[in-house]
Amino acid sequence: MDGTILVADDDRTIRTVLTQALTRAGCKVHATSSLMTLMRWVEEGKGDLVISDVIMPDGNGLEALPKISEERPGLPVIVISAQNTIMTAIQAAEADAFDYLPKPFDLPDLMKRAARALDVKRRVPAQRTTAERNADDLPLVGRTPAMQALYRLVARVMNTELTVLVTGESGTGKSLIARAIHDFSDRRTMPFVVASAADLTGVEGPATVIARARGGSILFDEVGDLDSDAQARIVRMLDGFGDPAPRVMATSQGDLASKMEEGAFRQDLFYRLGGVTINVPALRERVDDIPLLAEHFLARCEAEGGGSRRFSNEALEMIRTYSWPGNVRQLENTIRRLVVTNSEDEIARAEIEQVLGNQPAMHPALGRVDSEKLSLSVAKHLRRYFDLHGGMLPPPGLYQRILKEVESPLIEIALDATGGNQAKCADLLGINRNTLRKKITDLDIRVTRRRKLM
Repeated sequence: MDGTILVADDDRTIRTVLTQALTRAGCKVHATSSLMTLMRWVEEGKGDLVISDVIMPDGNGLEALPKISEERPGLPVIVISAQNTIMTAIQAAEADAFDYLPKPFDLPDLMKRAARALDVKRRVPAQRTTAERNADDLPLVGRTPAMQALYRLVARVMNTELTVLVTGESGTGKSLIARAIHDFSDRRTMPFVVASAADLTGVEGPATVIARARGGSILFDEVGDLDSDAQARIVRMLDGFGDPAPRVMATSQGDLASKMEEGAFRQDLFYRLGGVTINVPALRERVDDIPLLAEHFLARCEAEGGGSRRFSNEALEMIRTYSWPGNVRQLENTIRRLVVTNSEDEIARAEIEQVLGNQPAMHPALGRVDSEKLSLSVAKHLRRYFDLHGGMLPPPGLYQRILKEVESPLIEIALDATGGNQAKCADLLGINRNTLRKKITDLDIRVTRRRKLM
């Protein structure tokens, strides 16, 4: 890897580590804590790549991106930020950043992205305006890998014409994701229409929905709950779109593939809606985001005049370890109740216990295993695999192929959880270290020892 890289971050540790790592990789590095200095370097023609933080002492890195593009069309910019919200990822995409990474980030991952940025010729960015929406209105907060992957996927698909199916449990925020895709896309100035079963009834129902959308976006909320007649009307509607055609999105709590196999969901509608599937993780799948969300909702209540309160450490830990079967919606309602039912400055553990006492039983969110659900998912996947062969048998060697598909992600996730430490990973999996090494080689799994940066 070679080239000149401009690094802008007000954290001296990050500047030092990035400078050392990039220099060892063969790059020349200019590092600064000032956005003004960065912009001067850009205007002077220095640098083949910019790595910039968002919040700087003298400005905002995201707001500087259009100026960088104007001065140096094609100069790639990698945005790094501790503001781990969907708004940051979307703003970075809208400003045509080459890539976006949340803090803390993996240094090897950043190095890989920097190498790709230096190798790939950048297209000249199109000028777009930024959506006028307050990020605080979107409780899509999280720094876990699952949420960061979701943010990036939203940013990539928002300006495509592909249909989007948003899946997830009740209360995870599926409709918020659909709304965010619309509000930050090129269609933001056009209507966003949520079409219910009642809206689709009658001869003129579908035509009325299309007319209301006027080339904007149509969302079919919980499409899996619609009856066969409503599904048929949606199929005819999608086939009859004129110009301009609206963007089509749908949400579903249930597994549409399973419903289709059971004959409860139309196959033609399933494939029409499945251009891109975005799965919104349940709270128990992103435990480390729960305190962030709790603080977010507490701050929102205060901004709305609900009073100023704070969590004790014990209370916040109890919130973190609760299972939250109602997901984000249940968490938000619980925080609002805590704000209005007591005037004390600190929210204590006893208060959390009282509020959650009438809700489903608590159990730690970590370490929960639902093997029955996993086996059912595998069985459904295998049935679909056999069905795709149209009554003929799949090619020989199926047993080893299936084992490899399960074994590979299991080892990769275990390695990631142990920071690439093979001894710890082998112990976690309960296998011999030599066996693990052989499987890593056979499955062509890349092992990276990670160093976290704050």
